[in-house]
Amino acid sequence: MSTADAAAIRRRPGQPSDLLRVPQWCAPAVASLAVCAGWGASTWVALHLRADAALHTVALFVHLASLVIGFGAVLVIDYYGVLWLSGRKSLSAVVEYTAPLHLPVWAGLAGLIASGAFLHPDLSSPLTCVKLGLVLLLALNGVQAGVLHRRLEALDGRPATRTLLVRGAATAAVSQAAWWGAVAIGFLNSRR
Repeated sequence: MSTADAAAIRRRPGQPSDLLRVPQWCAPAVASLAVCAGWGASTWVALHLRADAALHTVALFVHLASLVIGFGAVLVIDYYGVLWLSGRKSLSAVVEYTAPLHLPVWAGLAGLIASGAFLHPDLSSPLTCVKLGLVLLLALNGVQAGVLHRRLEALDGRPATRTLLVRGAATAAVSQAAWWGAVAIGFLNSRR
């Protein structure tokens, strides 16, 4: 019996064959492309569709609720990071506690992007263009944060490498800067 035959026999049911395996970078690359496509579609809708007053009101409510859900979850994740930095939580506990928070972050971000298309953004305004860029940066940083989270989970209690720690700090800094920047620009634009 050949080595390949022996490997096929040992393979558990439901386990993908070597032909079906894809490189590890494919999932984040596909997710990044999906993020860019969703962001682009939302921007296209904003350019080509004028929402009536009722739809605008619904979109504003969804936008604000999405901000609370998404940014709120991000703040909780970062708070757990501060607890780890202060020695009050272990890194493995922080990784475990924050895992379920990725869903509300993504739900909030998706809601912001979808509803923002119906809020009549002034795409000729440089501030609005910066905000759109910050939202895209947030989403792409979120894809990268998911990969980082999986790498931290894989440590399984072992200490994190300096590279992972620097990457985590950079991810948190980009996230906070982009969220607060987008919120500030949204506030400034609402006062016009």
